[in-house]
Amino acid sequence: MSRIGKKAIEIPSGVTASMESGVLSVKGPKGELTMPMSDEISYEVNDNELSVKPANATKRARSYWGMQRTLVQNLITGVTEGFSKVLEISGVGYRANVQGKTLKLQLGFSHDVDFAIPEGITIKTPDQTTVEISGSDKQQVGQVAAEIRRWRKPEPYKGKGIKYRGEYIFRKEGKKK
Repeated sequence: MSRIGKKAIEIPSGVTASMESGVLSVKGPKGELTMPMSDEISYEVNDNELSVKPANATKRARSYWGMQRTLVQNLITGVTEGFSKVLEISGVGYRANVQGKTLKLQLGFSHDVDFAIPEGITIKTPDQTTVEISGSDKQQVGQVAAEIRRWRKPEPYKGKGIKYRGEYIFRKEGKKK
């Protein structure tokens, strides 16, 4: 039995959930998100809660149960509150700024890195060394943050690069004489 899957998902006021032709769609104040429904899982929408149960007693259905419930919870959280990730840039001359639909990164290359901001994602730069990524789709927010971080991962000797806020960088000792 899945401990996570057993819990019913509360649908807050202002959010509507509907199921049509194998697709679960959730509408809220921050937009609309959809997710294809799995055949191994049965979904039930009641007054103000949504429950997820395995459709049969197979191992595959039981293994999908908790994950599918979490994915549905992420849809509801995304259309009500949204998700965000914060990246911190450290290094001499490393900086970022948003210009229209493009994030310009100066990361020590001979050229600037231009990152096109995808639809549904909002990127803000409160200062030159902080990048705030927000949106309603948790997977898309994490993917955009990972793509930006991939340009210059933090290195273990000086800690220069792009890291997530709160991430610990394991530091190594340099050469000894």
